[in-house]
Amino acid sequence: MNYDNSNPFARILRGELPCIKVAETGTALAFMDLMPQADGHLLVVPKEAAAEIFDLSDASTVACMRMTQKLAIAVRAALRPDGVFIGQFNGVAAGQTVPHVHFHVIPRWDGQPLRMHGREVADADTLEALAQRIRAHWRAD
Repeated sequence: MNYDNSNPFARILRGELPCIKVAETGTALAFMDLMPQADGHLLVVPKEAAAEIFDLSDASTVACMRMTQKLAIAVRAALRPDGVFIGQFNGVAAGQTVPHVHFHVIPRWDGQPLRMHGREVADADTLEALAQRIRAHWRAD
């Protein structure tokens, strides 16, 4: 998969598209997934331009994994799910739909199936309310 500078995550990073930001460091950004598979589904993206994890620098890989871990902790504290799924796809055959490396953090509750990926845009107020709850538990240290 080739990197496309016009992909939506690159456009979010450049400020050309809005997002509901949850956390940000100098090397990574986390925001709510607009088409969540579960309430609290968020994405972590490196600020580095890389289509797949194979193209990502060591420094960005470490930064993204650290942010992903900290946000999983924040999601668990804020939303009290029964579990937290962390996913990362590389290539169309693997299910990647945006050619920019990203990590999914998805809270899971027993007996509650995931919604279909990329099908329905969630209500912005609902996403913001969830983001506020998660932000309250985010620790940047």
